[in-house]
Amino acid sequence: MARSHFIVIHKPGPDWDHDRDMREQHGWDAHAAFMDALTEDGFIVLGGPLGGDGHRALLVVDAPDEAAVHARLDADPWKPRMLVIDSVWPWTVLLDGARS
Repeated sequence: MARSHFIVIHKPGPDWDHDRDMREQHGWDAHAAFMDALTEDGFIVLGGPLGGDGHRALLVVDAPDEAAVHARLDADPWKPRMLVIDSVWPWTVLLDGARS
């Protein structure tokens, strides 16, 4: 069965402190534990900050549809004050150098 991948772009929410590093933001530990659990679960395939400032992040997720993407990510303790979803895009993987 083919996997369904989505690209998710997060951007800072209204409580994000732009003078602080990502790991220095309020509630970092709870957010990091939540994201680690989604990764261990196989929902997050890849993820990390975009650009040099770490204020935007990209996730590649494995989900059946966009509604499932939102449902899982909306439980993040950083939502909606620290992070908001900027965009969600379906992604068809044509090249995969990690595939065995």
